[in-house]
This record gives sequence, structure tokens and C-alpha cells, in this order.
Amino acid sequence: MMQQQHYYERYSHEITGSLKNLQTTDETGRSIPTETAFRRWCAMTRDVFGNKRMIYFAGNGASAAMASHMAADCAKNGGLRAMAFNDLALMTAVSNDISYSACFSEPLKYFGLSGDLMVTISSSGNSENIIRAIEAGRSLEVGIVTLSGMEQDNSSRGLGDVNFYVPAQTYGIVECCHQILLHCWLDQFMGVAEWS
Repeated sequence: MMQQQHYYERYSHEITGSLKNLQTTDETGRSIPTETAFRRWCAMTRDVFGNKRMIYFAGNGASAAMASHMAADCAKNGGLRAMAFNDLALMTAVSNDISYSACFSEPLKYFGLSGDLMVTISSSGNSENIIRAIEAGRSLEVGIVTLSGMEQDNSSRGLGDVNFYVPAQTYGIVECCHQILLHCWLDQFMGVAEWS
């Protein structure tokens, strides 16, 4: 196990640096300012809220836990209709009967409607089940926001209407940053400001 002086300082410095170097793009892959990306995400959320549409979250592993967490926060705190695609019965049935790569795309086909919003959370940005969910969302005219990290050319990074790429190489840093980005979005939508 690595023992290092000032480990916390280095770790928190890496998180801060990754957030400062966050790369945000639109549906064409064009770079847009981070504030613009958040404003677009919030505008999409207001449309969902106003039209009584759904927000779907998809992620694997720790990102699945974030998906559940944010779906709960959206409903409880934000008054939004939201769900995470990680119900055990549905996920295992689809994975067993079709394939694990379809565990998010198939439920989206069952529930998704034009005007809904899907948020994908993937540290690598390369999970096949995430890519297939994005493709299914596109066919349903569902708005898409992607959160990814690690490799700059990861597969999901350019597939959303708004894309947030964390330029970090380890799961811990990428996952910490994704959780911050998710809370930043929801707090901005709700008008919550720690500093006020």
C-alpha cells in the first residue's frame, strides 16, 4: 500500500484540477464553456419538468449507485419524475433473456418517450450497455447528457446533446468528479447555493 506524505492534499488537488480542466461539448462535438453546458442541461431539465416527462439515469458499478442516488434526489428534492435503470428484477431479466449489453437500452425502449431525458454516467465512457442506451435514446428522441472520463476519445463522450468529460485516469477521481457534477446540475436547477 502506498504511504505518502500529504496524500490528502495531492488527492484533493487532483480532483480540483480535473474539475478545472473539465471538457464540455455539444451534440456536434464542439467545445462549449462549462457554464453554457450546465445552462443547457438545466434548460433540458426545465423542459422535462414542464412537460411532465421522465429523467432516466444509467450507470454500472459505482455509477449505478450514483444513478440511484440522483434519481432519488431528483424526485425528493427537485420535484422531477426520475428513475434509475438498475432495478434488480428488470436488469437481471433483460441481461439473462437478451444480453447484459441491453440492460439499459431495453428498459428505455419500454418506458422512454420523446422529450424525456437520459443521463449516462460512465467512468470509461466505453461500456457497451451505455453506448446502446444512448443509441436507443437517440431513436426515441430522448435528450441525452453524458458524463465520462479517462480516455479522451472514449465512445460516449461525443454522443450526447451535452457531454461532460473529466480528464482523469483513475476511477476514484473520475467518480468523485461525476458526483460533484451531478449535484452541481441539480442544485443549479433547484436554485440551491451553498454560498448564499
